[in-house]
Amino acid sequence: MTRRPMRETEMNAILIAPNRELADLFLATVPRVRGFQILGDLRTYPPQQTLEIRLRQLQPEVALIDLTSDFEQAGQLIRYLSSLRPPIHVVGLHSHNDSEAILRSVRMGASEFLYVPFDLSIQKEAVARLHKMRGPEAGAEPDQGKIVVFSSSKPGSGASTLATQTAFALKRATGRRVLLADFDLTGGTIGFFLKLTQRQSLIDVLDAGALDVSSWSNFTVSCGGVDILTAPETPYVQVLDPARVQETLQYARMLYDWVVVDLPSIFHRLSLLTMPEAEKAFLVSTSELPSLHLTRKAISLLSQLGFNKDRFQVVVNRVSKRDGLAGGDLGKLFDCPVHASFPNDYFSLHRVITLGRPLTSDCELGRSIESLAQKIAGPVSGEKKRLASVVNAKPAFSET
Repeated sequence: MTRRPMRETEMNAILIAPNRELADLFLATVPRVRGFQILGDLRTYPPQQTLEIRLRQLQPEVALIDLTSDFEQAGQLIRYLSSLRPPIHVVGLHSHNDSEAILRSVRMGASEFLYVPFDLSIQKEAVARLHKMRGPEAGAEPDQGKIVVFSSSKPGSGASTLATQTAFALKRATGRRVLLADFDLTGGTIGFFLKLTQRQSLIDVLDAGALDVSSWSNFTVSCGGVDILTAPETPYVQVLDPARVQETLQYARMLYDWVVVDLPSIFHRLSLLTMPEAEKAFLVSTSELPSLHLTRKAISLLSQLGFNKDRFQVVVNRVSKRDGLAGGDLGKLFDCPVHASFPNDYFSLHRVITLGRPLTSDCELGRSIESLAQKIAGPVSGEKKRLASVVNAKPAFSET
């Protein structure tokens, strides 16, 4: 087979497909997706010894395997390929979105699942995830997402609102993959704000053991192009394993470019455990005296715990022009700069919560949040390197 010059985004792949109609349908999409360079096209399921020889010759990064002709033989190949070190990632190919075949192939070690008509956008998202799983090239810096956390000095200060709307604003500003995670296990409201119905929650993730793409897709729900990991409906008061929380955040970094976390009050143990994982941490206050007082205490606590003041940023929510409070005055009060302030735009917020929609820039609060998102994201190149919503587009696991 003649090799054409490989593009930067393509992965070397071997196709194993006795079902030639299925193979032809898939191969017809390859030049348009530009995700795989097919180095070998095997028309039968090869014996392991033969496959081993072909792998040494071609050195593929991915194996595309027909699951329709003989699932048991395909399964043996999946187990073998996923057991190699480093493993060769397997993409199962099927004639339709077969939930049983998905589950069985994933349990055997498959990383992705594609099905007729091999939708181009679905394939591109699968390719993006495969690049993430492959990890960085030798000598390259790990390509991990960034964690942004919001916590309040006083419950009810609007940290959940700012976290939620910032996640959507980041999605609009960057076009990249965003996860919004509700870590407020006793009073999480993000699911309510967005009118989401989700059976699984953060607790199910923490209890799940080893995480993989297929299980993650069951834990999250997509809303407006952002993946949402909700808090449990019933308040959860048991002590969490810090190591498990860290593992979950690190796994989310692999799948998403931005992980926005809504934390409980900063005085909560979970918030203090999560803040060190974040690249950006925002402490939310309001202009009310109790909140200002608790913000001063929170800043003092964070300093005592070794958080330098450049590790977190204070923002003031629900500011009214009648308050007469300037950022410089509040900075002196806190002995800490105020990074941003947000207007008390009750009616705009009430409207979007009633509709279960994100804020847009057609209101003052929306524009303020867009500005914060732009500061967080920094310069964004014109070319979008990644595609929307990693899992709940559910390219490999179910129809949307």
